[in-house]
Amino acid sequence: MSLKRRELPLFPLNTVLFPEMTLPLRVFEPRYLQMVEDCMKDDALFGVVCIRHGPEVGGPALPYTIGTTARIIGIERESPELTYIVAVGQERFRIRELLGGRPYMVGRVDPFPLTKLDAPEVGTVVDAQMPLLTVYLELLAQVSEVDVQLQRSPESAEAIAYFVAMLLQVPLAVKQRLLSIVDLPTLLQEEAALLRSDLAGLTALLQGEEVREKEDVPSFFSPN
Repeated sequence: MSLKRRELPLFPLNTVLFPEMTLPLRVFEPRYLQMVEDCMKDDALFGVVCIRHGPEVGGPALPYTIGTTARIIGIERESPELTYIVAVGQERFRIRELLGGRPYMVGRVDPFPLTKLDAPEVGTVVDAQMPLLTVYLELLAQVSEVDVQLQRSPESAEAIAYFVAMLLQVPLAVKQRLLSIVDLPTLLQEEAALLRSDLAGLTALLQGEEVREKEDVPSFFSPN
């Protein structure tokens, strides 16, 4: 069911959640433990919003206005003071108004879907982006020493765009900018530029490591 204008519990975090992205969370603050219980009781969504100003724990935080709804798909209550959840991103939204009167943050939100999903240039940009993505995954696996694989092919250009946005090793502010882009062609084009830039950085990093490894190899022969 598509998101409509509604009141939504909000969880401000130092992360950017994209649709279809899985997010594990360790919940321990009483206000967010209450939010989790309320969501579980009503099988309700909550919204994840990246923090613009303020702390993640304790005092009030001012979020960015664009976020993503999340549905809890796994929960483990370790104690009354600690709960682990796994949530998955659903749909983007825009905060119209922050509301008071609850122990946790609540916003009045509107849906904020990507537009121009069927624009003629989408296919061209995706075709150009996939080879970049393949090489990027290979280099990222080498740098992280973790086997980074695409478990299944995204089913749409929109899903590809969100997968790339999730994968890119860029600052939170850049990820938030990607989440806030209005239309799919612009998002894909922006990501292609970031992929090229990140590929150059990963390549330079790997080449630097190779040079250091060669310099660290001991020499057992003295020059004549």
